[in-house]
Amino acid sequence: MVTGREQQDALLDLLNTTPVVKGVVQDQLADPEVARSWQQAHGGSGSTEEHRHLLQVRDALQDVVRGSLPAASLAPLLKDVASRPHLSSAGVSWDLDTPPERRMAVEAVLAWSALQEFMPGRLRPCANPECRLFLIDRSKTNKARWCSMAVCGNRMKARRHYQRTRDGAAE
Repeated sequence: MVTGREQQDALLDLLNTTPVVKGVVQDQLADPEVARSWQQAHGGSGSTEEHRHLLQVRDALQDVVRGSLPAASLAPLLKDVASRPHLSSAGVSWDLDTPPERRMAVEAVLAWSALQEFMPGRLRPCANPECRLFLIDRSKTNKARWCSMAVCGNRMKARRHYQRTRDGAAE
């Protein structure tokens, strides 16, 4: 099981597989071949069943992070999942006990949960209402608002500037 930054990055990659391109939402995991490659690149098997669970958890997590579903809606995704201790000279580690086709989906929920616990409020949707991407704010001040300052941040600042100058000219 991946931990820490790798786990966070994998979660963010999953959440950001439905970007808006030229005003239309694109599902980067809709094509089975592309999805298989994505799954394998992120440590999965690329199976059809794994893909099905991954889409289910992605959609649910997107809704939870956006606030349109409560966190409790994730409970069915964790049904029959257990974590078992493994003792070694290095100490205790935990092994995830879940069917292989559900492992990626369960790890996504666990990554979300770890972010909620250790970095509350840092995983959020981009503040651009036309954007469907998410960000993890790792800044000291916790004031990041955009998935990308170069894209969404710049667009939103330009819009505000245009609005201010237009409103000022109308007076």
